Amino acid sequence: MPEATDGETAAAGPLDTVGVGPWEGPWPEDPRYDPELLAHGDRRNVVDRYRYWTVEAIVADLDPRRHAFHVAIENWRHDLNIGTVVRTANAFLAAEVHVVGRRRWNRRGAMVTDRYLHVRHHPDAVALGAWAREAGLPVLAVDNLPGAVPLETAELPRACVLLFGQEGTGLSPEARGLADAVLSIAQFGSTRSINAGVAAGIAMHAWVRRHARLP
Repeated sequence: MPEATDGETAAAGPLDTVGVGPWEGPWPEDPRYDPELLAHGDRRNVVDRYRYWTVEAIVADLDPRRHAFHVAIENWRHDLNIGTVVRTANAFLAAEVHVVGRRRWNRRGAMVTDRYLHVRHHPDAVALGAWAREAGLPVLAVDNLPGAVPLETAELPRACVLLFGQEGTGLSPEARGLADAVLSIAQFGSTRSINAGVAAGIAMHAWVRRHARLP
């Protein structure tokens, strides 16, 4: 068996427990299939319907079905959580991911799922706000701040931008200033905040519960 070539199979255990091996029998003539994957097997973290497909074919199939929400996250300190947010945005089929601040972001947690997403960079929160206004999308910041609207009872619009801050510091003052609303996630224990990657997953799932059709 070939060795893993990317992060999608990292930390997954023995290769023979992940994905599928080389294609058995005559190869399909469908151009969506990748000859290298057919020959050596597909050990990527993709759903079964995309086994042996090229990345380009998968993206083309996902694009018409992407949801109307966008995900934006500030990137000032190379936060490991950014990768987790990107991976979750892939799982919930976000329209785009917007990285605000430093162009280079910590991809470790993304497990190369950014290949199947559209990732847009904005140099600062002001630029993100300008883009959102031009696109006609409200920006909903997620942070446990005084006066925030509980996510559990908020009316999430179908088309919107969900904005998240950095782990520890939360949203920057610039991000708070551009937000059309700030949403908080109810907590019941002693900790004052939850992991930024977890918060993003909760918020995206709240959107999915209101607007998405189950697969």
